Amino acid sequence: MLKILYSILFLLPLQAAAQESMTGNWLMYFGNQKINDRWNWHNEIQYRNYNFAGDLEQLLLRTGIGYNLSANNNNLLLGYAYIHSEPYIAGTDEKTNVNEHRIFQQLISRQQFVRVYLQHRYRIEQRFIEDDFKMRFRYFLGLNLPINKKEMVSKAIYLSLYNEIFLKPHSPVFDRDRIYGAIGYVFNAYIRAEAGYMTQLYEASSRGQFQLALFNNLPFKRTDSR
Repeated sequence: MLKILYSILFLLPLQAAAQESMTGNWLMYFGNQKINDRWNWHNEIQYRNYNFAGDLEQLLLRTGIGYNLSANNNNLLLGYAYIHSEPYIAGTDEKTNVNEHRIFQQLISRQQFVRVYLQHRYRIEQRFIEDDFKMRFRYFLGLNLPINKKEMVSKAIYLSLYNEIFLKPHSPVFDRDRIYGAIGYVFNAYIRAEAGYMTQLYEASSRGQFQLALFNNLPFKRTDSR
């Protein structure tokens, strides 16, 4: 099982190593607040830089309301995202501004095999980019593997891996592929953090990003006294 997962997550199009590569930095916050046993609120901020800090590439704000089809698993979510991008004009040091409004629908399914925590995410996006409209399909396969604990509990150090492929409904179908590896730490039942590196593969180029992520699962109403 682990050999298969390793192949899926790491041995996908590595021929991109010969492609042009640049390195940036993404600072990310992911919130998932439980409203009740069925409903949750997703909230997310990503600040993406062309370099390590200070040269903004993209600001992404994403939110949505989710519904659990089963306890702690199989979550359906309807969401909205606002994306502000500052791409460089080809051949110059000048930037332009591009704004996108995005509606998306997704299904998240979770599995656990002993110490391996798997997550599948299927997402459909309707993208309103200035005066243009595009659609995109995404499949995300991620795993968390605790190193010093048997489970993802307080004070656990863990390995985090994922692969996400982006597809378009027209030719060329392939849009991009993201391969990620990180080390994470669980502070408590609600808060964890990760530091890692993600390679983003396109048809003719690649981009690398250092990533720092904070995950906040504090519910609106806590049931314990901590």
